[in-house]
Amino acid sequence: MTRDRTTWEKVCPVDELEMERGVAALVHGQAVAIFRTHDGTVYAVGNHDPFARASVLARGIVGTRGGIPFVASPMHKHAFDLRTGQCLDDDQTSVPAYEVLVEDGFVHVGARRREVA
Repeated sequence: MTRDRTTWEKVCPVDELEMERGVAALVHGQAVAIFRTHDGTVYAVGNHDPFARASVLARGIVGTRGGIPFVASPMHKHAFDLRTGQCLDDDQTSVPAYEVLVEDGFVHVGARRREVA
């Protein structure tokens, strides 16, 4: 994937992301939660938990369920697929998922994903 400077926002050095922990960032005017999983993959989803109605997902619990990387809300424990934003506990609910690019040691967050992985 090539990086068009108008659609990708440089967020932080990848080395500053702790494994299995989240950080919150303002990207293109949106509150985004960014995670680095145990295998080093970086994901970005909306930080707003629709069940708790609070921006808390960056403080959530990261894990896997049936091979699906997820973050569980620290408040009500609903799990969201880090690849797609789909809630694993309620198929009618999702959060935005964003394209992520790690380039030259930095995490860049791009456009909201439109497809389901």
